[in-house]
This record gives sequence, C-alpha cells and structure tokens, in this order.
Amino acid sequence: MTRVLLVDDDPLVCGALQTMLGATEDLDVVGSVNDGDQVIEAIHRHRPDLVLMDVRMARQDGITTTAALSALASPPKVIMLTTFDHDDVMLRAVHAGAAGFLLKTASPLDIIAAVRSVAAGEGALSARSARQVVEHLQSDPAGELRRTAAGLVATLTPRELDVVRCVGRGMTTAQIAAELFLGEATVKSHLARSQDKLGVASRVEVGIIADRAGLL
Repeated sequence: MTRVLLVDDDPLVCGALQTMLGATEDLDVVGSVNDGDQVIEAIHRHRPDLVLMDVRMARQDGITTTAALSALASPPKVIMLTTFDHDDVMLRAVHAGAAGFLLKTASPLDIIAAVRSVAAGEGALSARSARQVVEHLQSDPAGELRRTAAGLVATLTPRELDVVRCVGRGMTTAQIAAELFLGEATVKSHLARSQDKLGVASRVEVGIIADRAGLL
C-alpha cells in the first residue's frame, strides 16, 4: 500500500484527488494540507511514501517545499501538480527533487498511473513536459559540458581516475599519496598524464572536470 499526502490550497482539488486515489486498492490518502509550510509537520505525522504537491500556494510554493524535503532523513517522493505547463516551472521542479510533474487536467487514470510509477521508483512527466526535458538537455550548455567531461574522464586509467577524484576533493600531492598508498612522484606522474588526456594545465581545471563528470 502506497501512502499519499495531498498538498493543495484548493479544497475541490484535494477532494477530487482523495476520491480518485481512494477508489484504488493499492493507494491510501493518509492526509492533506493546504500550504507548503505545513508539509514537513504533516510528513512527520502521517509518514507518507509520496506527496502530490501543488506548485502555487499562498505562503510557500511547492518547489521551495520540495527542495526543503531533501533535509529529511528519508524524504517521500514528490509529484508536482500544476494548472500550467511552462518549461521553466517544470525544470525547476525537477531540479528541486520532484520525481514527477503532471497537469491537473490529466485524466484520473494518468494521475493514478503516475503515482504508481513514482512509488515504484520511476519518474512521471506529462507527454509535453517529457519532451521539454529532452529538448532542454539537448540544448543546455551545462549539460553539454557534463557530457564532454564524462567523455574526457573515460580516457583515464583506473589509477588516474583515483588521482583525479582526490584532486577534485582538494587534496595535496602528499595527501593523495597517503590515501592511495603511492609515492609522491608516482602521484605527480599520474596527474601529469591525466592533465594531458583531459587537455588542462592546472589542478583547478582537473577538479572542475572531475566535478562536471560526476566523480565527486
């Protein structure tokens, strides 16, 4: 049974979702609140597995609330519900940690399917939102930088990767040598070869590439 918390300042929406989800055998609506600033307390009280969260609310919006949930030890998954499908809002929600993004105009079957999908560890986006994510990733300069960095680090040997990770963590040559049980001269040799392969001239640049490639 998946425990669901509803967060929406429109009582009609909460009522409709309660009726919709309550009609299923595997979903249980354990509570509802009408603003983002009530969510943390409601999570501690009801222990939901998943939160259906409105984007726009009077005191604290859903995106801010979703980002705040990351401070919890075991935060529930979040699906954002909204009446508008703007790519900026959708992307901000995904970056804040939302596992799904749906329009309130989605059909009951689509909403139920999305809740089940996210509860099972998958994502859920409306068809239009999914297309926007793909287009954003394809055109995002930062995404291109990450892909380039990943390609560069793929040319490194396992030991060179170890050294690059340590450099990214801000470790000195002596600290890296102690960490990897290598001589300092060997560390310098690995680092020099890594810099050649990565096409950079400084440790700072090595650290930047390590971060972009997700090594840290």
